[in-house]
Amino acid sequence: MKRQEFLSIIPGLAGISQARDWNENFPTPLLIPPYLKKGDKIAITSPAGWITLEEIQPSIKQMESWGFVVRIGMTVGKRDFSFGGTDDERAKDMQILLDDHSVNAIMCARGGYGVARILDRLNFARFKEKPKWIIGFSDITALHLHVERNFHVASIHSKMCNSFPDDYTMADPVVQDSILSINRALTGSSMKYNAIPQEQNRTGITSGILVGGNLSIIISMMGSDSELETNDKILFLEEAGEYMYSVDRMMETLKRAGKLSKLKGLIIGGFRIKPDDPGEEFGRTLYDVVYEKVSMYGYPVCFGFPVGHQKDNFALKHGMKHLLTVRKDVVELSEMS
Repeated sequence: MKRQEFLSIIPGLAGISQARDWNENFPTPLLIPPYLKKGDKIAITSPAGWITLEEIQPSIKQMESWGFVVRIGMTVGKRDFSFGGTDDERAKDMQILLDDHSVNAIMCARGGYGVARILDRLNFARFKEKPKWIIGFSDITALHLHVERNFHVASIHSKMCNSFPDDYTMADPVVQDSILSINRALTGSSMKYNAIPQEQNRTGITSGILVGGNLSIIISMMGSDSELETNDKILFLEEAGEYMYSVDRMMETLKRAGKLSKLKGLIIGGFRIKPDDPGEEFGRTLYDVVYEKVSMYGYPVCFGFPVGHQKDNFALKHGMKHLLTVRKDVVELSEMS
């Protein structure tokens, strides 16, 4: 597929910090952090898994080439078993960056596991005064859900430092585009994506606030004050390393919790499914599972969207209004002003 067929970006206005929410039943203003310009500061921290300073060098080089100043958080290079430092260290590092108004965006170094262990230690008072972009995916889904639900602040669901190629010029074109999409999102371009139409898609046109992320993390936030709210929203989901029966269980949980009944649309991204154990075959595909849960609803559904644990993991503005068009020949997700 040609790059221009896969991803297109429409130039947008930068510097917008707040927009009135469009949903009358959700009157709280949507807060859009200021878009970045050259000379602005991006800080890197490890709120989940550990990573070395050497491993983040390609991301530092790339972000500096975009004209940004990069600040290295104190958790980079730290390790407490699988974590990027102890809970105290990770919470302290994130708190410093949330509070520092000179920091314009926080890039999470990698996923793994750990954000849930520090969420309740964080004070978002200074963050609310001057919101900034939080960037990442996978385990960072917990942060996206928390700031959207509690503060109605937009964030960026995208690749992180550990996904930047060692040599950008030699990387696969799709990888290059997915990395560049982070810069485009940060600097205020209005994002627009075309995905490959799938026979299993359910057609329709809809609009709503875009929310979602990693399915396992979404389920793990249920019952907390970081729980995903889905009414009148477009939900996107991705997953990696789970058995099909586990995906079914999590989707069933979303259904039983009423998270699928009042959606405006459903986007299924990359799902890397573990093969069934011999003799324990589940006997259902991802398409089967999804439609078992949403067959009674009429909103559009698309599969194979370029988001998730894969090369084509493009930056999405979480918590912002989007238009989803699913037709037999076109699948398009575009940011709305």
